[in-house]
Amino acid sequence: MPESPAIAEIRELARASGLRRVHVVAWRDLADIEAGGSEVHAAEWQRRWAEAGIELTVRTSYAQGHAPEGVRDGYRVIRKHGRFMVFPTTVLSEALHRTGPRDGLVEIWNGTPYLSPLWACCAHITLVHHVHKDMWRLVLDDGLAPYGEFLERRLAPPFYRHTPIIALSNSTRDELVDYLRFRPEQISVVPPGIDARYTPDGPKSAVPLVVSVGRLMAPKRFDELIRIATRVREHHPDLQLVIVGDGYERLALEEQVAELRAESWIRIAGHVSDEELLALYRQAWVITSASIAEGWGMTLTEAAACGTPAVATRINGHTDSVLDHESGLLADSSRQLGDMLDLVLSDHDLRRRLGEGASRFAATLTWDATALGVLRPLADAALRRRARAGSNRSR
Repeated sequence: MPESPAIAEIRELARASGLRRVHVVAWRDLADIEAGGSEVHAAEWQRRWAEAGIELTVRTSYAQGHAPEGVRDGYRVIRKHGRFMVFPTTVLSEALHRTGPRDGLVEIWNGTPYLSPLWACCAHITLVHHVHKDMWRLVLDDGLAPYGEFLERRLAPPFYRHTPIIALSNSTRDELVDYLRFRPEQISVVPPGIDARYTPDGPKSAVPLVVSVGRLMAPKRFDELIRIATRVREHHPDLQLVIVGDGYERLALEEQVAELRAESWIRIAGHVSDEELLALYRQAWVITSASIAEGWGMTLTEAAACGTPAVATRINGHTDSVLDHESGLLADSSRQLGDMLDLVLSDHDLRRRLGEGASRFAATLTWDATALGVLRPLADAALRRRARAGSNRSR
């Protein structure tokens, strides 16, 4: 198979900027049972960087059932220590160069930062999927949540004032500027791509099928989605809801379904194969999300590529991944989310029009463009660093 133009461009950009060996520090690995859109995003551009010849080492927390070290898609993965200890141990390991030399570093800031500007000592960038804000009070208890908020909003940002930042969406960029006080000029917006396997194919479900995909965690609000779907089913008695994903909320959601005696029409599918997920995207009448925080609604754009429109909350991330009234509908409240689901399920012509708009929008998003877009700020940082070093030597 001939090499894609993007891979050739990545190789040339890395060569020109001296980025032969790059390290990535992140919270979770794609192999983790709770891996989600952030980990899929990282794996896609990392695979392309490795294919272009960059020696890549990725350091994350331990993933259950997987070896502490391994190779995936041509790059090295180190998975050590738990959810909290991974931060100090990774910083110590990288600061002491225990995982080998590096020409560049990418930090994926997922709530808790690695504070890489303090120790990187090489060209470095930081990738932020979304700002956590109110999520802290959903994922931590009342005693710890204020510390998470303080760390994200007050303590960490000053260390990143001169670091190139990558955001997945314009709305996340705006939050980084308005909430964390970063300068607009230090932020690049690089949207995620969509795998080429996501295409329309085959008939839609014979009955109204609503699908929602994501980690089963409180900020995704699957419990609220179940309540909304229960109301919508009063107008669509043959409605089926499939929730795909795994996480710490699964038991509570299953108990909620049992209390509603809804096992016949609500399925908590857990983790599914790529083939089953693709089939669900294609068969669904609508993809939906009641989430309160997203960097980008990746599952919404994957379904869009299959010709399935979205009905989702109007939040940062969703406003970028759903073109309101073109590829889907955005709701300002739970009540409106239910009304919009009811409308799309009832109106065949509206569903068809939104599905066609979803396909057109999805066609503009590719992982090759994402991989190149993430590399450019790091290459620019490496070139600036080399220029400064050359200037200092000439004095």
